[in-house]
Amino acid sequence: MNSRKLGQTPIEVTPIGLGLAALGRPAYINLGREDHLPRERSPEAMEQRTHQLLDAAYDRGVRYFDTARSYGRAEAFLGSWLRTRGIEPSQVSVGSKWGYTYVADWRMEASVHEVKEHSTQNFQRQIAESQDLLGPLLSLYQIHSATLETGVLEDRAVLSALAGLRDRGTAIGFSVSGPGQGDTIRRALEVEAGGSPLFASVQATWNLLETSAGPALWEAHAAGLGVIIKEGLANGRLAGDVAPQPLKHAAARFGLSPDALALAAALARPWVNVVLSGAATVAQLASNCNALQVSWTDTLEAELGGLATPPRDYWAHRSGLPWR
Repeated sequence: MNSRKLGQTPIEVTPIGLGLAALGRPAYINLGREDHLPRERSPEAMEQRTHQLLDAAYDRGVRYFDTARSYGRAEAFLGSWLRTRGIEPSQVSVGSKWGYTYVADWRMEASVHEVKEHSTQNFQRQIAESQDLLGPLLSLYQIHSATLETGVLEDRAVLSALAGLRDRGTAIGFSVSGPGQGDTIRRALEVEAGGSPLFASVQATWNLLETSAGPALWEAHAAGLGVIIKEGLANGRLAGDVAPQPLKHAAARFGLSPDALALAAALARPWVNVVLSGAATVAQLASNCNALQVSWTDTLEAELGGLATPPRDYWAHRSGLPWR
């Protein structure tokens, strides 16, 4: 798998990265996830599964790994894999995120799984935790789901703290979610610290059902930011039996599963650096990586472009997905 720079940073990434949102905690919102995980989702069982996926990804050439403080024990699982395999900073790139705290205490039935707080105090606590678990392999640290409503992009104390981390050698990025992704991206492009733009990358949801961030991501790319795509399968809605019929039919012509063609759609955007796989099994990862075989065409664009839904409808549906 060929590598490329993440925007104008020195960070080397691969077209497909592995995201650990579905692996670091016993419950998550991806459809069908409960059918693909160990029946016993103890920390030990989930760490073993995470290591299996990381091994498989590395063997396939994946060199970018995405995690977050709120992904349960994902940072710890990734850190133990990196140490056990003797992986050096020159061999992989690791991005993590701060801003949410995992509060479910490894309980499937928790009423609340994560709590958002974009304060300076939370940043200082969480960056220390991330650095302790990932050490020198942490190359990108991102605000987790920045929005205009939280005010994090206006908080000079937080921005100053992020600039300090940047000046010590860690690239600073932000992720976005919700129907206002585009507005948040454009506001973030205006943020400067120390006389230069603060952010080096943006991580956003873009998939065949939710394309609204595309124009703003074009602008971010043009400004030199790296672009990372998350939720390319819409939390499982673009995979397997529940995938829309047009996607199934088009994928069948290529001899592929719907998930591969859905991720190929994201990879085809000229402003994308990395598309994250959220696989929970080695077989899912292999299928996701088949996206690299697809040469995207105008015919596919016309055939599948009509799957996009109004952003508010998409995000309302996502917010109703159960944690399983």
